[in-house]
Amino acid sequence: MDVKSRNYLLMNRQALEKDIKTSYIMDHMISDEVLTLQEEERVKQQNTQKERAAMLINIILTKDNNSYRSFYNALLHEGYRDLAALLQDGIPAISSGNGKSSMDGMTSYVKTVLCEGGVPQRPVVFVTRPKLVDAIKQKLCCLGSDPGWVTVYGMAGCGKTVLTAEALRDHQLLEDYFPGGVHWISVGKQDKAGLLIKLQNLCSRLEHDSTLSQRPPLNIEEAKDRLRLLMLRKYPRSLLILDDIWDSWVLKAFDNQCQVLITSRDRSVTDAVAGNKYEVHVESGLAHEKGLEILSLFVNMKISELPEQANCLVRECKGSPLVISLIGALLRDFPSRWEYYLKQLQNKQFKRIRKSSSYDYEALDEAMSISVEQLNDNYKDYYKDLSVLPKDVKVPTKVLCILWDMETEEVEDILQEFVNKSLLFCDRNGKSFHYYLHDLQLDFLTEKNRNQLQELHKNIVNQYKKYYKLNTPVPSQEDCMYWYNFLAYHMAGANMQKELRDLMFSLDWIKAKTELVGPAHLIHEYVEYSSILDQKDSTVRENFQEFLSLNGHLLGRQPFPDIIQLGLCQPETSEVYQQAKLYAQRETGTFYLEWLNKKSLKNLYRLVVRPHKDAVYHACFSKDRQRIASCGADKTLQSAWRGASQLSRKLAISQPVTW
Repeated sequence: MDVKSRNYLLMNRQALEKDIKTSYIMDHMISDEVLTLQEEERVKQQNTQKERAAMLINIILTKDNNSYRSFYNALLHEGYRDLAALLQDGIPAISSGNGKSSMDGMTSYVKTVLCEGGVPQRPVVFVTRPKLVDAIKQKLCCLGSDPGWVTVYGMAGCGKTVLTAEALRDHQLLEDYFPGGVHWISVGKQDKAGLLIKLQNLCSRLEHDSTLSQRPPLNIEEAKDRLRLLMLRKYPRSLLILDDIWDSWVLKAFDNQCQVLITSRDRSVTDAVAGNKYEVHVESGLAHEKGLEILSLFVNMKISELPEQANCLVRECKGSPLVISLIGALLRDFPSRWEYYLKQLQNKQFKRIRKSSSYDYEALDEAMSISVEQLNDNYKDYYKDLSVLPKDVKVPTKVLCILWDMETEEVEDILQEFVNKSLLFCDRNGKSFHYYLHDLQLDFLTEKNRNQLQELHKNIVNQYKKYYKLNTPVPSQEDCMYWYNFLAYHMAGANMQKELRDLMFSLDWIKAKTELVGPAHLIHEYVEYSSILDQKDSTVRENFQEFLSLNGHLLGRQPFPDIIQLGLCQPETSEVYQQAKLYAQRETGTFYLEWLNKKSLKNLYRLVVRPHKDAVYHACFSKDRQRIASCGADKTLQSAWRGASQLSRKLAISQPVTW
């Protein structure tokens, strides 16, 4: 190992030993063939996490430059970007033609670029589809240095994401056409609030090494402008990959005159954007030989050694990579059950998920049923609980810890069983894990447990209430965003009318949620759940919906306005006003203004109060007692007109001002 690289390891040894978990780091290094299984065992024999990290670093120090690069790439992939940054300047230099770890173009340079860009790794079981991979590369080359779009499209589970990631594992492609790097974003089906979060995360990622940290963009337009400047000034000639696009309007946020590759089920999603466009169609079915190859890799046998049932199984799976992988995972655990699984598929014992669909669900439904049936009985109940998870959402471990009332380690062990059976997917982001179901798997669970969905939703709401009691999640908690985005969804699914009304008509909840994600998602929920919220009367829901719609421009500002004061500006017949008045009367030491001439205003939505931001030192009335002037620690002078004599009595009650 170079002296410089060795010194950087030694200098940052204390920070590395303190934070890293060695198990997943070693998986990457073994895959790169720079760490042996015997060395891995030596690390595992240590008693504590810190001792295991220390042993791993000792082993790396005895090795060459490839070990340093592999360790650095592993840190990046597992989310330890701050630790990887400490080692970045110590990376040994490599020439563009050296450092190949295999014959497929996977150089150390490629690994570093893909890890930094968040490109998914190859699946454990992977078979090449060279024609499709080459087609994607060819279309990327067609972009040249001009802005444009490459669309990789096909049905769910056909391998779009895997093929796209594989096409990027090409040294010459990255060096010649995208020297600015690649940036991978898993998009999925989003509303505007969800898209804004995706854009905020991308901007934060691109600004990670900036000396001046900026606040997250507050709306989609601001995020689009910031992304355009980042791509133009900081990452020219780079490639943006948008994985799993559902809606064409989402692409407009990324229409920044840059080079973009998208994966989608919809061929027409790029119709709404401008620029050069190229397409690659991924066929829904694998070739028969490729299906056999997948099975052979799962069961660790040569294709010629596979039993005769293998050919029939591949045909029954209808060439779907996802279904063949599910069957392969089962056969890996139970290698003698070829005939059993074949009969299950041939007998079609399980009903299809949907009779009318553009996708062929028959084989998936059958494979899913078989997979679930192989779970331990206790695990089946846990898997059933996942039926109520929202689509295209990665759920933090903490949410499932609350649902099952278990420690993190216990929950991770259960979920890992599902991951091993290809029944669940895991996104490892540093120290936290996020889990998600493929949408077809979720459709299967929803249909299978349709009669129990209400109780399952009710259970997750009750577990939330048990854990948080009367409190609300705070932004520092990893499960915070899940509850703010989906607690109302679970209450509606459980038909918990009172609980949903109490939540959606609570100024505390509105304040906390709008401060985090803005008012758009709440307004959407008022519309979506109106049939439940309006059971007795639609007036209250309309009051709150109108309040958010008219004050949305204020709720996106910083500092965040006082929502009680905004509520006091509503008509006196409004439920929002009634709640705000109760809050104001209970508060002590807080100065609120209540307008007495609201009835005379034609455009009440223009009535805006911006009170002092700090302590009020002095206040006095005019001689005609129709005006009040105040000043305070924020160095501003403010005045209010009309009704001041009545207002003075209200001020005397709460006594927030020293006269």
